Amino acid sequence: MLKTRKVAGRGDAISSHYAFGQLEDDTIIKHRLLTRTTTTRGEPPLKKLQKKFTSFALEIEKDADNSNDCERLAKAFLQELTTFELPLLKSKAVIDANLREKENFNELKAEINRQIIQAEDDIEDLKKQLEESKVERQHKEECETIRKLIAMQPPRSETQRFLTDLEKEIALLEAENISGSRTLELRKKQFALLLHVVDELQNTIEEEPRSLMEEMRNAMEDHKNGVEDASCGPDAMAVD
Repeated sequence: MLKTRKVAGRGDAISSHYAFGQLEDDTIIKHRLLTRTTTTRGEPPLKKLQKKFTSFALEIEKDADNSNDCERLAKAFLQELTTFELPLLKSKAVIDANLREKENFNELKAEINRQIIQAEDDIEDLKKQLEESKVERQHKEECETIRKLIAMQPPRSETQRFLTDLEKEIALLEAENISGSRTLELRKKQFALLLHVVDELQNTIEEEPRSLMEEMRNAMEDHKNGVEDASCGPDAMAVD
């Protein structure tokens, strides 16, 4: 993978350019892993193994007496195969280890998710407990306030004695009220009688001048009648 970097002037952004894209890089890396090619230089191990096998096969197909050459080529092929197999075994071990690590990671992830869910449930429970604790604390504070108010009040015996004195005073006031009502009723009756007497007296005072005038008038008439009788008395006697 070729990489070039262009440095811009002061205040400009720095940009990077790559010879291959991400998908092409993945393809090249996969090919290198499969062919055991770690660099771009040198002959790939799979190609070397293929050449060793081809040389051994061509040597076997010959009709000449070449057992020594065949044995030499066979050893070279087996050695190259062993050399090629060791990285494969190593890669397989790495893959198995990665798979086990992946399983462990999945299990750990599942355990972490379970713990997260449990922690969320615990948080909700703690929130509820906190709310209940707040309510309980508020009730305790209210009870403490009421207790202080009660403690500030006088003892029950003193309160009972005070209530008894109040009841006695109320009974006395009620008795005084009843007595005052009776006295007031009697005064009303007396005042009504007094008004009646005053009215009768006023009527009497108003009638007395008329009675005097009537008596004087009667007296004058009697006197007048007596004078008349005296003047006509001898004649009457003569007639008799």
